Amino acid sequence: MNIGIPDKDRKKIAEGLSHMLADTYTLYLKTHNYHWNVTGPMFNTLHLMFEGQYTELALAVDLIAERIRALGEYAPGSYAAYSKLSVIKEAKTVPNANAMIKDLAEGQEAVVRTARALFPLVDKVGDEPTADLLTQRMQLHEKNAWMLRSMLEK
Repeated sequence: MNIGIPDKDRKKIAEGLSHMLADTYTLYLKTHNYHWNVTGPMFNTLHLMFEGQYTELALAVDLIAERIRALGEYAPGSYAAYSKLSVIKEAKTVPNANAMIKDLAEGQEAVVRTARALFPLVDKVGDEPTADLLTQRMQLHEKNAWMLRSMLEK
């Protein structure tokens, strides 16, 4: 394979994207769980917000996995792999609505950090398609985190 990125760098980028894929999928699953199980006075608002977010995350996992494949590597695709690769931990209980909001905001921020950590390598080797993907993902996750945090203000 010769796309103008050295093999070792392609593999490192794909490895970083695998972490981002795991974070994104774990956040998707958590957001979907909270969508189903949220209760309280903000039910309708949160139910709809969480649905919009998990729908977008479901599309994002495909984009990330396809970028890994375009780099010549296999994308991880199991719960076991994701649990090892993700910094986001799955929910063990059903928290109250405010705790859900806080947890999801932290998850959105975690995905941003994972993407941002990969950016220097991507930039160094001139991997513009991955840089574009990372930029779009960071922008969206930063916005989602802001919207979620805003709901917690008194």
